[in-house]
Amino acid sequence: MTSSGTTSSDTTPPGAASDAIATVAASADVLRHPEAGEHLLTAGEKERAARFRHESGRVDFVAAHVLVRLCAADLLGVPATALTLAQHCPDCGKADHGKPYLPDHPAVSVSLSHTRGVVAAAAGHRPIGVDVELTDRGGTLLDVAPRVLAPEELRQVREHADPARAFLRLWVRKEALIKIGRTSLDGLAAVDLSALPLDLPGGRPLLSGFEGLHLLDWTDRAHGAAVAAVCGAVPRAVELGALRGPTG
Repeated sequence: MTSSGTTSSDTTPPGAASDAIATVAASADVLRHPEAGEHLLTAGEKERAARFRHESGRVDFVAAHVLVRLCAADLLGVPATALTLAQHCPDCGKADHGKPYLPDHPAVSVSLSHTRGVVAAAAGHRPIGVDVELTDRGGTLLDVAPRVLAPEELRQVREHADPARAFLRLWVRKEALIKIGRTSLDGLAAVDLSALPLDLPGGRPLLSGFEGLHLLDWTDRAHGAAVAAVCGAVPRAVELGALRGPTG
């Protein structure tokens, strides 16, 4: 893939209707949301959560699976309790991992991501993908840059004032593209996003265009995380507290 992007600051008014929404929050904050709780999870999800050796990993897993329901509930105007989340792996056919979906709402796309103490989720009426990474991971992830970046991207990262931060921005974008099915881990180096800015103007969310998709980048400074959401519709970043289902 080659990049042919356009960019702008995201100026969607708060509270405006949207065909695609994404949010990021601390795992602990998600589980304090008034509609949250492990009662939302399926038996399969509860079983998977119980397999985590460390409580922190279990909490992040649960929070991500709760948050994606809150996003979908807000988008659809239904209670989170009315939504069932399932997953399917196209490679092995198993249902305990892979792309998440809502069996009762096949026209709605959902995506989730979690890292240490922070989770992100998205829902849209068109295919959507989201990824979140802690900004302090940039230095470690930078080691894989030659294997996952296109030549021009690699040059830009190496010449950037903060190569680790620049690489992390590309990494979350590419991970979001994987979630939407536009590429795979093996194909990341063939996806060239070098036409898109590596820095967010004034720290504000940045809306870019890439091959017919809308890519929204932002930094969650409160939790030290870089986030990217990609969708066929324009995604809007929303706060956790704004996700209120049918009575919000």
